[in-house]
Amino acid sequence: MRSLKIGIAGGGVGGLAAAIALRQQGHEVTVFEQAKGFSRVGADINLTPNVVRAIDGLGAGATIRRTGAQPTFRISRDWDTGLETSRLGMGNVAEAQYGAPQVTIHRADILAALAERFPIEQIRFGQRIRSLSQGEDGVTLQFEDGGDAHFDVVVGADGIHSRVRTALFGEESPRFTGVVSFRSVVPTERVKHVPEIEAFTKWWGPNPQSQIVTFPLNQGRETFIFATTGQDSWTEESWTSEGDVNELRGFYKDFHADARALLDACDSTLKSALYEREPLPLWSVGTVTLLGDACHPMLPFMAQGAGMAIEDAVVLGRALAGVATRTEAVQALQRYENARKERTAKIQIGSRGNQWMKGPGNADWVYGYDAWNVPLAS
Repeated sequence: MRSLKIGIAGGGVGGLAAAIALRQQGHEVTVFEQAKGFSRVGADINLTPNVVRAIDGLGAGATIRRTGAQPTFRISRDWDTGLETSRLGMGNVAEAQYGAPQVTIHRADILAALAERFPIEQIRFGQRIRSLSQGEDGVTLQFEDGGDAHFDVVVGADGIHSRVRTALFGEESPRFTGVVSFRSVVPTERVKHVPEIEAFTKWWGPNPQSQIVTFPLNQGRETFIFATTGQDSWTEESWTSEGDVNELRGFYKDFHADARALLDACDSTLKSALYEREPLPLWSVGTVTLLGDACHPMLPFMAQGAGMAIEDAVVLGRALAGVATRTEAVQALQRYENARKERTAKIQIGSRGNQWMKGPGNADWVYGYDAWNVPLAS
């Protein structure tokens, strides 16, 4: 049976997950990544049970369990009183309830786990998409270095500033939210006196922009600290910009002593402005489609950004199962889009509101989702 020739713009978490899922269906897949190679940059990632279950089907579940950490609980605490407002069992409890645990991991480690499942020779590093054109015989990607490549199907997994999205729907800048984030990693030994440091804990601030989130990394040897606050004066989006730990501590000087102890342990921090877009009404044109932040970038308040890209990848692979022609691919991409848009838009908007699981609530609609079995309408 003839397979499709598929090009993926973007070799991040979503792009690699899509490459694996599509290759599992027998398609010929090439990934184009603008970086010169994989490196240890970017954020630490919270993979909730719905996402870990999706990764299990891609064959990388054992690796992420080995290199990441598995928080014991998901706990919400009030910013000033320290009062616990919700608690959800993770670890073995989530495994029993949802079929997978929560895993917290550095972006580089999940990239490495996914890269083990895809031929490295099919990843073209140092290739930045300039534009694309689409005709009756397929899709041509044009690169910044003047080269090009031709495919039956193209997937834009190239992030919030997606060149593929721009080629399909025109130029549109993401919106600065007025919120900035701080990221630090400290040895757990420094913060072991903080109660339940082995859990995923979210300290809810006095307004929706303000929070501190902590979770274990590296099999519990390190602790990730992620804090957000409103600040209109900082708009730099870089993942590598140095922040000021004294400024960080100053924003949360009125928080509970346990929360302040986390920030006191930080020697350094990285600072980044947070951007988002409105949900897209369309993801696909012809045999070109979008995935992850290219079509639904979201704030980190529900910890589902990377997870939605991975779910997208699994559903996309399933939608293109058995598809051998571009005509069939157009219909398959519509099935993929229809299966994913409502869920991603709901989580995108919910993340913006930052109220989910502040108190007791039902996490099943997020954690119980199974990308491997969600219906695909014809």
